Amino acid sequence: MIPMAKRLFIAIILLGLVVGGIVWFKYFRDGMIAQFMAGRVPPPVPVTAQTVEPVTWEPGIDAIGTAIAARGVDLAIEAAGIVRAINFEANDSVAEGAALVLIDDDSERAALSAAQASLGVALTDARRAQTLTERGVSAANTAETAEALVESARAQVAQVQTALDAKTSTAPFAGVIGIPRIEVGQYVSTGAIFATLQDLSQMRVDFTVPEQQLGALELDGPISVSTEVGDFRAEGRITGIEPQVDANSRLVSVRAEVSNPSGRLFPGQFLRVRVSLPAENGVIAVAQTAVISSLYGDSIYVVRPGEGEGALTVEQVFVQLGRRSGGLIEVTQGLAPGDQIVTSGQNRLSNGAKVVIDTSVDLSVTDGQSDG
Repeated sequence: MIPMAKRLFIAIILLGLVVGGIVWFKYFRDGMIAQFMAGRVPPPVPVTAQTVEPVTWEPGIDAIGTAIAARGVDLAIEAAGIVRAINFEANDSVAEGAALVLIDDDSERAALSAAQASLGVALTDARRAQTLTERGVSAANTAETAEALVESARAQVAQVQTALDAKTSTAPFAGVIGIPRIEVGQYVSTGAIFATLQDLSQMRVDFTVPEQQLGALELDGPISVSTEVGDFRAEGRITGIEPQVDANSRLVSVRAEVSNPSGRLFPGQFLRVRVSLPAENGVIAVAQTAVISSLYGDSIYVVRPGEGEGALTVEQVFVQLGRRSGGLIEVTQGLAPGDQIVTSGQNRLSNGAKVVIDTSVDLSVTDGQSDG
């Protein structure tokens, strides 16, 4: 029988051999993997690229605006009374001077008839007094008094006619009328709003810009507007610039006019406004997807020739950025015309990495507009 101490010793030896074998195998495996990876060349990373070329940059000022009818009013009742007729329906196109609402005018018509009759009597008396005066039968002041009565009667007729005319509300200009707010048979007071009238052929656009951009604005400068819904777009001109800056918001109010022949733009509608500024030639602009932003700054991977025929590598170049527009961004420093830059696939790149350009994607630069 093997003594206890000897058995313990043998167990320790066997345990040491097992542990040593495991450690040796780990170092052997790691060494073989490192040797394999050291001799392995990673394949080139597929990326899309764009050749930097100067473009014509169309700077501008972007703003948010509100559409306002060039001529738009709330139509009100001029004289109180019972509504006898409403001669329009919602969204009718009405002509200037068209009768829209008729208020009961029986008393005014009766008063007009009485005033006209009084005028007729006064005219007859005046003619008689003039004849008698010419014959020397009557004093001259009698004819003068009769003539004064004629003028008084005429004034009375005009006054009653004005009151009668006020019973008919007419369109002050041609346009599109809104929803009627009164009903036939309803009693309405003077000043009651019965509809809105909007001339939609020409629209105003009110918007604001920061005070820093005030110097770029000029009267009659071109603008364009577009809506959030649909594909409506219209061109116009600046008609007014507020000659003061709002002390609270530091914004300047601007007004422009745009044509609206199709009638698709309505007062109160939200608009995106762009004030066009003179175009600039020779600006370096690249796709915004090419720019990598980090705590160290903005950078772009530039494709460089590598070792071997047709081999390509990338160099991370830090750049200075300028204005933006849509999918483009201006590069003021760091790139030169003719540089080939990576526009996608940067997440798998590092400085000096090998790349292959994927030509299946068209990344041609077509947009040169800017936000200024």
